[in-house]
Amino acid sequence: MIAVRHLTMAELEAGLDEIRRSPKDEGVVELIVRRPQIDEREVLEEGELSLLEGLVGDSWKMRRSSSTADGSPHPEMQLNVMNSRTIALVAQSKERWPLAGDQIFLDLDLSAENLPAGTKLALGSAVIEVTAPPHMGCKKFVARFGLDAMKFVNSPLGKERHLRGINAKVVKPGMFRVGDVVTKTSDLKLPQTKSRCLYHSSYRDSQVGKGAVVSLKVRQVQVAPAQVQRPSSSNQSVKAVKGASSV
Repeated sequence: MIAVRHLTMAELEAGLDEIRRSPKDEGVVELIVRRPQIDEREVLEEGELSLLEGLVGDSWKMRRSSSTADGSPHPEMQLNVMNSRTIALVAQSKERWPLAGDQIFLDLDLSAENLPAGTKLALGSAVIEVTAPPHMGCKKFVARFGLDAMKFVNSPLGKERHLRGINAKVVKPGMFRVGDVVTKTSDLKLPQTKSRCLYHSSYRDSQVGKGAVVSLKVRQVQVAPAQVQRPSSSNQSVKAVKGASSV
């Protein structure tokens, strides 16, 4: 279990040079997280991306949006993607990365200059497209990482570099894994890949506080070559996390 103190603005700004060193053209998938329910996270070694569901097993399709006329899930906000160096800075421990609420963490320069809306990214056998709606820090981000962290990612420089992350949608379904190379692409006819196994850990966030204590239990599930076997909800191990709230 790890207790973490929120960083000051000076400490956060000291990490900017490392974030700026993120690769621009060819990055890596560092973490995949899905949210089966509000306040729950599942950390995956392998995920499936669907045109209709986004990350299969994630609750995006059940989340109402104030930005759509009928309150349905926003199609341009199917996936939340965050830079791995930014989350490593604000979270301080990889066990706390899932608290951000994003599904995909990439070691890749997500800045507006490098990845403008409409840019397509190939990861595994899937392709996603960067969309225009901004992804901003909010009160939940403050609860988990501190007020200075929210000001840091929402600053003019933070918005320019998309420090809080970007929104994206699936334009070609497929499988992807932690460790996969991520590249800019215009080709939607990428070769299919086979899945081998799925690692999964899950936990629940709870009360807001100044730090967080996280405990994860991991198990390995063997799957057939052409499918992903998702863990049954009845077998999920859910741990309490102090210092988080709702997404």
